Amino acid sequence: MSKPLVAYFQAAARERGRSSDGIAAQRDAVSRFANANGFTVVAEFTDFDVGGGPDTIERRPQLAAALAETRRRGKCPIAVRTLDRLSCDVHFLSHLMTRRVSFIVAEIKIGADTADPFMLLAFAALAQKSREVMSEKTIAALKLAKARGQALGNPHLAAARAIANANHKARADLFAEGAAPAIREAQAAGAKTLRGIAAALNARGAPTARRGKWEAQTVANVLKRVGASASS
Repeated sequence: MSKPLVAYFQAAARERGRSSDGIAAQRDAVSRFANANGFTVVAEFTDFDVGGGPDTIERRPQLAAALAETRRRGKCPIAVRTLDRLSCDVHFLSHLMTRRVSFIVAEIKIGADTADPFMLLAFAALAQKSREVMSEKTIAALKLAKARGQALGNPHLAAARAIANANHKARADLFAEGAAPAIREAQAAGAKTLRGIAAALNARGAPTARRGKWEAQTVANVLKRVGASASS
C-alpha cells in the first residue's frame, strides 16, 4: 500500500527553470525516491527567494504550509532533495527533530561537505536512532533469554551471544537503511551491476559500515537487507 509523502522545494528566484539544481531537479529527485520506496507525493510546496536561520518558518510560508499538511495527514513525512533545501540552520533542524517531524532527504551527498553542521546533525540523529534501536533489541533479547530459563544475573554465554547478535543486526539494518539512498542514486546514474554500484560509491567517497571500500558483496548485503536487488 502506497504511503503519503509531502514534497517541499526551495530555490532562489534566479533558479527558476534551471534543470541543474532548480525546482525541476528537486521534484525529479523526490519523485524517484518516492517511486523506489512505495510513497505517493500527495502535495507539493515551493518557496522562492527566502532565507534561513532561527526564523525559517517566518521566512518560508510554504514550508509552514507543508508542515501543517503533514500534521493534517497524520504526521506523514516531508521530503526534500537535499538537507540544505529544508534548512542549513542547526537549531531549526534540531527543533524539527524534537517536535518529531519526520523528514526525508532524497539525496544524501557523502563527501567533504559532511563536516558542515547541518550534515553532522543529520548523522547525529542517525546515531541516536541506532542507540534507540539497539536498546530495544537488547531488551527483547534479554526477555527472550529469561523466557528460556537463562539466569540473566550470571554471564552465561548464550545470553551474551543473543544480545551481541541483536546489537549487530540492529547496526547492520540501520546502516543499510542509511546507505540505500546512495545506492539508488548510483543506479539512477547508470550503475546497474553490483561491481558498478560499488565503484560509484567508492568514487564518491562513501564509507562502508567499517569505513572501508565498497565491494560487490558489500552492496549485495545492503540490498538484501532493504529488500532490493541488482545484477552482479
